[in-house]
Amino acid sequence: MDTHSHDFHCINTIRGLSMDAIQRANSGHPGLPMGAAPMAYSLWQNHLKHNPADPSWPNRDRFVLSAGHGSMLLYSLLHLTGYPLTLDDLKTFRQLGSKTPGHPEWYHTEGVEATTGPLGQGCANTVGQAIAGRMMAHRYNRPDHTVVDHYTYALVGDGDLMEGISYEAASLAGHLKLGKLIWLYDSNDISLDGPTSLSFTEDTAKRFLACGWQVLTVNDGDKDLDGLNDALTQAKADTSRPSLIIVKTTIGYGSPSKQGTEACHGAPLGDDEVKKSKEALGLDPNKNFAVPEDVKASMNATERGQAAQKDWEERFQAWKEAYPELAVEWEQAHTLTPPEGFDADLPVYKAGEKVATRKTGGDSLNALAKRIPWLVGGDADLSCSTKTLIGGESDFEGQGGSGRNIRFGVREHAMAAIANGMAYHRGLRPYVATFFSFVDYMRPSIRLAALNKLPVIYVFTHDSIGVGEDGPTHQPVEQILSLRAIPNLTVLRPGCPEEAVEAWKAVMTHTEGPVVLILSRQGLPVLDRAELAPASDLSRGAYVLSEPENHAKALLIATGSELSLAFDAHKTLAEQGIPTRVVSMPSWEWFEAQDKSYRDKVLPPAMTRRVSIEAGRTMGWSRYVGMDGECIGVDTFGQSAPGNVLFPHFGLTTQRVVDTVKSILED
Repeated sequence: MDTHSHDFHCINTIRGLSMDAIQRANSGHPGLPMGAAPMAYSLWQNHLKHNPADPSWPNRDRFVLSAGHGSMLLYSLLHLTGYPLTLDDLKTFRQLGSKTPGHPEWYHTEGVEATTGPLGQGCANTVGQAIAGRMMAHRYNRPDHTVVDHYTYALVGDGDLMEGISYEAASLAGHLKLGKLIWLYDSNDISLDGPTSLSFTEDTAKRFLACGWQVLTVNDGDKDLDGLNDALTQAKADTSRPSLIIVKTTIGYGSPSKQGTEACHGAPLGDDEVKKSKEALGLDPNKNFAVPEDVKASMNATERGQAAQKDWEERFQAWKEAYPELAVEWEQAHTLTPPEGFDADLPVYKAGEKVATRKTGGDSLNALAKRIPWLVGGDADLSCSTKTLIGGESDFEGQGGSGRNIRFGVREHAMAAIANGMAYHRGLRPYVATFFSFVDYMRPSIRLAALNKLPVIYVFTHDSIGVGEDGPTHQPVEQILSLRAIPNLTVLRPGCPEEAVEAWKAVMTHTEGPVVLILSRQGLPVLDRAELAPASDLSRGAYVLSEPENHAKALLIATGSELSLAFDAHKTLAEQGIPTRVVSMPSWEWFEAQDKSYRDKVLPPAMTRRVSIEAGRTMGWSRYVGMDGECIGVDTFGQSAPGNVLFPHFGLTTQRVVDTVKSILED
């Protein structure tokens, strides 16, 4: 008698639920859930430490389905192991308002550890989760008290490993020797268009070995449960390097006419094929969404999860009593609540100085990092330019977990997704940095951070044509507009050194989503705030920087380095008897979040003569300048020349602003 007969009964139940939900929705991907069910079952039943009664328990293992199109595999596991996901939820798979959307969504379904679907994202997310685990273990564990001790798993597919982001992430994980990171590779040799031999024939094992991973192989992932368990045990035992378990599977296993082909990758099997598949798997073909009592009883993980959590909570309580100051920090870190006086050391600059906001941003970051130990991050091999290295702190060392500066190398896309993984993990506030023009390498990950409202901080320096001689490849002109188009993303472009300081301060108390800080390479003047509005008004998104003595005839709106242009034009126009109001608008998003009365106070509806000034595309500014206004910006790519040559070349001058104001007043 097969000693694993009950195990396969459970595995086939997972397959049956997946087939039924996809068929009912008439939409989905049955191939992966049917092929990967044995490896997922082996992990969840015998290795994964989790508590369905408390999905956010801090010391749980993390499991990420990077191949998110196979979401019904995860939903079936969540239901069967005791999470608050009912059969009715499975029956509404991919329907409006359902807890079972087409791809797993972290903020939407309890038990989902990361939003996946864009392939490769989950791979990089788990590297971030593993980094966070290592960092926090080093920070909080003590010889007599272990409060952070968990593994991070991902189920990845052929498509995941074709994506460049997965290789970036794997390369860094191997370099850092991130043990306790384990990827299960569903190697079924099929993608949506057909066999992977059409485009993917490299030796994956050798690639990961070259990256410093342990590589294990299970040649029969359809039936060899002992091999799967042995591989997982071996992977867990090696904490000196990450592990890849290559599991050879049959996509759509059990489907008589479609298994092993692309026909079952991205489309329902069809009613007749579902029935035939159930017969082949020993399931009742006339029953849908069937969960036998013995399967429900053996797979429910609540009791053992609660026992594991109770044991941890007892140890955690003893740790809290032994280290009360660390316990306070733990709570602050998990709620992202800055400690009292967190902003006490922020820098102050003298009026009249010229300082690049990348410099003032770096000074502010370092001042905050001294008082907020859970503020951590790094850059894409550019810390000397972005000024985002935390002084006095070492580089992150993946084996021991020490250090707060993460050296991501030139891996922008993985860097952003890894930061997302750190945010998913919780307990840290991650930031990442690079030149602004390279944001396009990071956009998919930034979009997912916004979708999930992850509190990641993105620092982008060299923000405009002011980059100068590096030329149009490095001069962002459309990037700020494209970021403003992303929902839930706050974009901040401080207009002077003191605004950059206030921006960092404001960001530390803004935890409802990601924030972008856009900073200058070139020096900007420190404004004399004695007769101007305080820079702290930046937190409202836009504010009146300077008001004329007499009623303003025109309104100037500016961001970033162009704020000084607007202010200089304001003074020149005043000398010519033309009073103007200057509005600093570092953040459209924060301004739009203000009530209408405040918005109308800053931009009075009756004041229709308006000019916007920003060294980027003018598209979008019409919402603020209206039909009677004008936009000054850069609507072409830049050129290679010194920055002080390019600004007048592209018409970003005080005189241009003055002439534009006069022109609209004459209309």
